[in-house]
Amino acid sequence: MEPEARIADLEARLAAAQAEAQRLSDEFLRAKAEVENTRRRAADDVARAHKFGIESFASSLLPVRDSLEAALAAPSPTVESIRDGVEITYRQLTAAFDKASLAQIAPLGEKFDPHRHEAMGQVDSDQEPGKVATVLRKGYLLNDRVIRPALVMVARDQAAAAGETQAKA
Repeated sequence: MEPEARIADLEARLAAAQAEAQRLSDEFLRAKAEVENTRRRAADDVARAHKFGIESFASSLLPVRDSLEAALAAPSPTVESIRDGVEITYRQLTAAFDKASLAQIAPLGEKFDPHRHEAMGQVDSDQEPGKVATVLRKGYLLNDRVIRPALVMVARDQAAAAGETQAKA
């Protein structure tokens, strides 16, 4: 091959390589911009979810507040009307909790679970040792995650308690 033809061939190949490099650079910049836009949209979605994620729960609590305000505004409430109002309000609150997947932990008679219960002490009981004998305060789960453990008293092992009493004497 003659030197001029070889130079022309190399120049053509160089121009093709430069064009390909420019095309790839443009594609890279577009892909980079798309990734940045996707990241920004995802961050905005997360911010909106944090800001308005409780909107549904808050909306379901509004009738509860309305009922309480109506009860307080009643000119001459009777014991019966107050009780009826409290029952209606309780049902509304229970419905709001159910809608939000907020469930009670009421573990009476269940085996003590340190992940769901907080033991305040032990008591003598007819229950088997290690079971919840008394619930001092119900706990709550939000979508199966403990947000407040139940405060409980746990049944004591009667034999161990008797042994401790004799050892002290």
